[in-house]
Amino acid sequence: MRIAIFGNSGSGKSTLARAFAATYGLRALDLDTVAWEPRKIAVARGEETALRDVTRFCNAHAGWVIEGCYGKLIEATLQHAPLLLFVEPGVQACLSNCRTRPWEPHKYASKHEQDVKLEFLLAWVAKYYTRQGDLSLEAHQTLFDAYRGPKRKLAMRVDTRRIVELAQMAEECTQ
Repeated sequence: MRIAIFGNSGSGKSTLARAFAATYGLRALDLDTVAWEPRKIAVARGEETALRDVTRFCNAHAGWVIEGCYGKLIEATLQHAPLLLFVEPGVQACLSNCRTRPWEPHKYASKHEQDVKLEFLLAWVAKYYTRQGDLSLEAHQTLFDAYRGPKRKLAMRVDTRRIVELAQMAEECTQ
């Protein structure tokens, strides 16, 4: 089973990926861990390096779930014909999820440090619908529309109770 999940920050991608990984024993990759320099906030890694890491991860594991907002990195997974899940519950759901997200120790040294960045994150999330580039709604929709493999757009808050239904789709795709 191979699954690639993308969408705006706060859309529920990580929650969905964790549920897939836990339920089906899949290897999981949070694209933040390859897009940014380790232990440095907002220091991007080179695109070629990040793409190489994503490709290496996909090739190393038969079953995986990858999640992130990086269109080019998600695109690199598509040669493996994953189930592509575009999570787009709308701006209010994304903002609400960001306000209640748990501490992300792989990104921040403390919950306080994470909370200090919350206002910046909320502004960034809101701009998803109007910004240009790889991290925008427009780019994500284009990527989704162009993919000829199995795909679903989830236009509501992530409901992890749908994991079995979505996993059945993923299984059908990889057989």
